[in-house]
Amino acid sequence: MFRLFLIKYGEIGIKGKNRHVFEEALVRQIEHALKPVEGEFAVSQERGRIYVEALGDYDYEETVQALSRVFGIVAICPMWQVEEQGFEQLASDVLSYMKEVYPDSRKSFKVSSRRANKAFPMDSQEINAELGGRILEACPGMHVDVHHPDIMLYVEIRSKVNIYSMSIPGPGGMPVGTAGRAMLLLSGGIDSPVAGHMIAKRGVTIEATYFHAPPYTSERAKQKVVDLAKIVARYSGPIKLNIVNFTDIQLYIYDQCPHDELTIIMRRYMMRIAEHFAKEDKCLGLVTGESIGQVASQTMHSLAATNEVCTLPVYRPLIAFDKNDIIAISEKIDTYETSIQPYEDCCTIFVAKHPVTKPNLNVIRRSERHLEEKIDELVKTAIETTETILVEAE
Repeated sequence: MFRLFLIKYGEIGIKGKNRHVFEEALVRQIEHALKPVEGEFAVSQERGRIYVEALGDYDYEETVQALSRVFGIVAICPMWQVEEQGFEQLASDVLSYMKEVYPDSRKSFKVSSRRANKAFPMDSQEINAELGGRILEACPGMHVDVHHPDIMLYVEIRSKVNIYSMSIPGPGGMPVGTAGRAMLLLSGGIDSPVAGHMIAKRGVTIEATYFHAPPYTSERAKQKVVDLAKIVARYSGPIKLNIVNFTDIQLYIYDQCPHDELTIIMRRYMMRIAEHFAKEDKCLGLVTGESIGQVASQTMHSLAATNEVCTLPVYRPLIAFDKNDIIAISEKIDTYETSIQPYEDCCTIFVAKHPVTKPNLNVIRRSERHLEEKIDELVKTAIETTETILVEAE
């Protein structure tokens, strides 16, 4: 029934002289999202409109699902596009649309027309009234409701005529690739995949670093993180994932430092290593899934202590979210079931019984001096032996 989709965007429309940059980025993201979909498609632009056209047989549901994951899209509107040949032909096309899309329907409707082509002889109000009358005559079961209609029928008169009445929500946000690059500290938990999703929604291209601690963490824990990256990649595009062997660093910190400071000191070294890779790939910041007060390492004092080792900005999209809010997003983007699989990552293995919640920076720095004998060599080895893979959506 539908060979064409009108793609609506939001914030891009207010970008002024740079608007074309964002539109072109959105077109690229749409084309990338449609590559694995059954069928062949053409994506085109026309004065504030983006269209996706199926050029042959295609899978409608799969197409809509792929488009609904493209950041920057506010709505996906399956539509008919017909030639502009005067009002009588327009009325005929609209009636054909209503009868085919809503056969035997007893629904209320409202017509909303937009005359972008000012050469058309009738104005919008006249078109609305005339089309409404024709629909009432041809479809006896229907009635007009201008306040809360079941069917909102849109008719756009441009160089051609767009007719549509369905609007499938998109994810919103900005096209990935329009806001720079950032390094996500990705774990197997619930929070960090959501943080990655949210930062990508603002147009940021994400890379990721995961800290693996064999034999204390299993290969299945590592695969769990790869699986999470694959799910996030459905929205963000391919993710370069650095898998760092953190075992020797953790054991050394465990042996040399007070146990109530373990989490903070380990976190500080994770940030240092993640920042190394971030700078190497010209990222503009680090991204974490931290939320104030959720655990001991996420109090204001603890966050300040981990921030202190970074020269790049640290972005925390979830900073004021309740856990239930984060879980709700993880369920929506399909990461939740993977995140709760019982495979622990390195953060949960070396947890003190009574971790410090208000670390003093001077005390932490003093504890880290006990590491100076060999920590730099261990960090260097961890960086040099890092496994890097490109994770793509399945």
